[in-house]
Amino acid sequence: MNRRWLLLTPALLLLLAATQPVLGPGDAVRSIPQSSFGRGEVIRYTVHYGLINGGEATVETAGSLERVNDRPCYKATVSGRTTGSFDFFLRIRDQWRAYIDTTSILPLRSQRDIAEKNYRKKETVTYDHINDLAEVEVHNKNTPKRTTVKVANNTLELVSGFYYLRTFDFNKMRVGEVIKVPGFLDGDNFMLEVTYKGRQIVETLAGDIHTFKLVPKLPNNKLFRGENAISVYLSDDRNKIPVLFQAEMFVGTVKVDMVKYQGLKSPLNRVR
Repeated sequence: MNRRWLLLTPALLLLLAATQPVLGPGDAVRSIPQSSFGRGEVIRYTVHYGLINGGEATVETAGSLERVNDRPCYKATVSGRTTGSFDFFLRIRDQWRAYIDTTSILPLRSQRDIAEKNYRKKETVTYDHINDLAEVEVHNKNTPKRTTVKVANNTLELVSGFYYLRTFDFNKMRVGEVIKVPGFLDGDNFMLEVTYKGRQIVETLAGDIHTFKLVPKLPNNKLFRGENAISVYLSDDRNKIPVLFQAEMFVGTVKVDMVKYQGLKSPLNRVR
């Protein structure tokens, strides 16, 4: 089993500066008003496989805005690590980060720092959304590499894609309606299709919560049970924070379960 899936399912759903500027000062390629998230939001999760807790993850936005090419950005970070016996056999210390333009909800820069047992990868991607280009810089001590890749219009990486889904008004969506999100990862372009499945109450370690259920369509693979194997539950309120991820894998069910949260813009819709 690919080790990174254990901790990075939230980043998959849903998800160091380069020298070339990506947008002119004051420019944004689109405008998406939203009131779901802002600065200083922190959500903590436990990753468990059956009854065994195998890791912990955090999704957070910094308490202050950053500026990339004179544009205000949310600094959003997804981090994950193994714990307990899983840490002995796998030892994962991963961090994914995106600087997300506050107007367009598009990434202007993203970073990955992957440490999974003996595997290491450090990467920075700078996005030019006017010309639909991504400059990828791999920070390898022995063989550093920089390439420029053509990307889709308004493309997202995994972290920004996670926040972009929170801008949708699911109250106006029909059950079965599909959201299509252009994405970029590991030098490849892809189109993520996410189906809205309606409302559901779910149990989390932080209590029972009213949610919207989303199911991303997966390609054929040897890890998950079918194309609808992953379910994502966003809180049924203005925040639309992910409170639970569930993945049906060939080796069993993996859950990423919210345990704590702080800094939300609106009250969480918990079951009374």
